[in-house]
Amino acid sequence: MSKILISADMEGATGVTWPADVLPGTPQWERCRPMFTSDVNAAIAGFFAGGADEVLVNEAHWSMRNLLLEQLDERAQMLTGRHKSLSMVEGVQHGDVDGIAFVGYHTGAGSEGVLAHTYLANSLTGVWVDGVRASEGLLNSLVVAEYGVPVVLVTGDDLACEDAKGYAPEARTAAVKDYVSRYAAVCRTPARTARDITAAAREAAPLAVRHTPAAKGPHEVEIEFDAEHLVGAATVVPGVERTGERRVAYTSPTMYEGIRCFKAVTTLVSSAVEEQYG
Repeated sequence: MSKILISADMEGATGVTWPADVLPGTPQWERCRPMFTSDVNAAIAGFFAGGADEVLVNEAHWSMRNLLLEQLDERAQMLTGRHKSLSMVEGVQHGDVDGIAFVGYHTGAGSEGVLAHTYLANSLTGVWVDGVRASEGLLNSLVVAEYGVPVVLVTGDDLACEDAKGYAPEARTAAVKDYVSRYAAVCRTPARTARDITAAAREAAPLAVRHTPAAKGPHEVEIEFDAEHLVGAATVVPGVERTGERRVAYTSPTMYEGIRCFKAVTTLVSSAVEEQYG
């Protein structure tokens, strides 16, 4: 028996190139939801074709209520909604997941890439783990490694696929668009990206084999903001210390705790951002 968890983000989906494409409630978001769902369905189809027995999709973007359940491949199930213990990789902690796919992922804050960011759409200019600049893909890969779960597939723009080589070198990748700027890309059509994602997922399915859990740390996490006052908001979290004018850092014994602390920091920081001045 083989179970795949799909962590589905939207910035790296087919056709997505600018903020309105991913902001819930906008006409562009409504237009892009079917293409996002198509990418996920393509991954589901590929995993089943490659021998997977079960696929669970975890909604991982913004409100975590973006995928169209009524259009989802009926062989899969979907975990939707916010306030989950492990956020983007919720479900990996139960011991029954053999491999994880990052579908619709993107590069991290301060890097080139379509809609590049790390958790917050703005305000963060960089995140580092143990001295390495981190995308959401890297952060989440470190979490799932503690449960012995390999990352087997990554889809997104070409730079997100390149980023994946650093944290999941064995994973299969499928680029759905090529980076031009943070808000522009050369996009492939949904029909083409569906074929590419399905082929990559089919190849990735046999890689879904649990391994010995990774050593748990400790891990040093450093975060840089675009404004000094956000440091004050971040350091409300116990253990988070100022390390520079716009930087904070904390040490976590595991990435399970590290990602939960990161979530707390970003939640507090987002509440301290003013509409016009940030």
